[in-house]
Amino acid sequence: QVQLVESGGGLVQAGGSLRLSCVASGRTFSTYLMGWFRQAPGKEREFVAAITWNGGSTYYKDSVKGRFTISRDNAKKTLYLQMNSLKSEDTAVYYCAADRNPLVRPAASEYDYWGQGTQVTVSS
Repeated sequence: QVQLVESGGGLVQAGGSLRLSCVASGRTFSTYLMGWFRQAPGKEREFVAAITWNGGSTYYKDSVKGRFTISRDNAKKTLYLQMNSLKSEDTAVYYCAADRNPLVRPAASEYDYWGQGTQVTVSS
């Protein structure tokens, strides 16, 4: 089992940057595929990005490609999401999630463990 704690959210102006972190507990972090999701008010939780267990492959929602970068440090048991050129439509609660299945699947229901979320607000 793994527990996940996100941090790094906040209020930023459009065009600005934020870096989210997700620290994991447990000994098996390096075996999990990790993902970032977000949920805006009144909307369903949506896939943002994912990274394979060794960081060898990454996947992104089309609207964040070229602006967001997902990465991980298995020695530190930490997942990151660097967000640049932020837009008002990026405003949401951001969640990190862990999946025991090594295949990338964009459905939130496929992930096994979730953090509590961190709020990102982008002002225009």
